[in-house]
Amino acid sequence: MRELAAGPGVILLCGRFEGFDERIFEGRNVEEVSVGDIVLSGGECAALMLLDACIRLLPGVMGAALSGHEESFENGLLEYPHYTRPAEWEGRVIPEVLRSGDHAKIAEWRKRRSEDDTRLRRPDLWERHIGARVQSASGAQREVQDLKNEPDSAA
Repeated sequence: MRELAAGPGVILLCGRFEGFDERIFEGRNVEEVSVGDIVLSGGECAALMLLDACIRLLPGVMGAALSGHEESFENGLLEYPHYTRPAEWEGRVIPEVLRSGDHAKIAEWRKRRSEDDTRLRRPDLWERHIGARVQSASGAQREVQDLKNEPDSAA
């Protein structure tokens, strides 16, 4: 998305039902983009998703320059959960650490939840994240399987 947002612009072709004649891809410099493993009746909704994902990256759109720094996928993980007021809602309370005012503990909680949620909800992202973490300065990479067999340091 960052490349699209920073570039000179794009033309989005939105197919209907079965898409486009294959010769368009063969005869033109057309890049297919997927928004996920879903089937839509047309590409318009997907085009809106792409536009929104790009527009929010333009300077000034989100306000502060670092507004999107901790959002999902920025560091290869899903974002941590968010809570608002009231402190208790239908018997569910905001985690105490988030009400503590201890910024270091809050950051640690957010990181841990981000990692846990990614591991449970998006194992594909988790595997990529683990792979990136074990990449050494020399470029050597340990097998992800080796990490799965190591004891969890948080346990």
